[in-house]
Amino acid sequence: MGFDLFCSTLIALLLGLVICFGGYRLFLFLLPIWGFFFGFALGAQTMQALFGVQFAATVTSWVVGFAVGAVFALLAYLFYAIAVAILAGSIGYALGAGFMHLIGLNFGLVVWLVGIAVGVVVIIATFYFNIQKYVIIAATAIGGAGVIIGTLMFGVGGVAVVSKLFENPVRLALQGSPIWTILFLILAVAGIVLQIIHTRDWEMEPYENRI
Repeated sequence: MGFDLFCSTLIALLLGLVICFGGYRLFLFLLPIWGFFFGFALGAQTMQALFGVQFAATVTSWVVGFAVGAVFALLAYLFYAIAVAILAGSIGYALGAGFMHLIGLNFGLVVWLVGIAVGVVVIIATFYFNIQKYVIIAATAIGGAGVIIGTLMFGVGGVAVVSKLFENPVRLALQGSPIWTILFLILAVAGIVLQIIHTRDWEMEPYENRI
């Protein structure tokens, strides 16, 4: 492993740890960043699902990804409710697509539709049951765990894993060997439990709309 690869891997691991175990307290800072990366991945994956191109393999998919990412980042910054919806939808989408891959389906229209459907269900449940705090905790813990495991697999598995890590770190963690999947689940649960404990007496104040 070269020094540049070592540094990038270390940074990714630290980022994953921070998100996994401190995501709720850092949520306001993470909003536009999370919105952009999820929007980019969703836009590029939509092109992949609808037209069969590889993830971010064409100029059009990059343009669509950046456009959706920019819109999501802006909306997340301006509107707290939309930010929570984007976060809830992103983790629902990641888990839905990840589960479909876990049972043997490669990414395509069906997997994309399942991811979208699960994302919508998670968004509706989040606001209907007023569980925004716990959805934020769960989403950041699961997302952070996915980044950690995906980064470790990247270090072990080669450069080809980088695009998959950016595409969907949760799906990447679930598609590895059973050991990677177990480690991912342990990290995600630990992140959820520790975040709940550390924020038991602390609630984040939703911000007013910024327009």
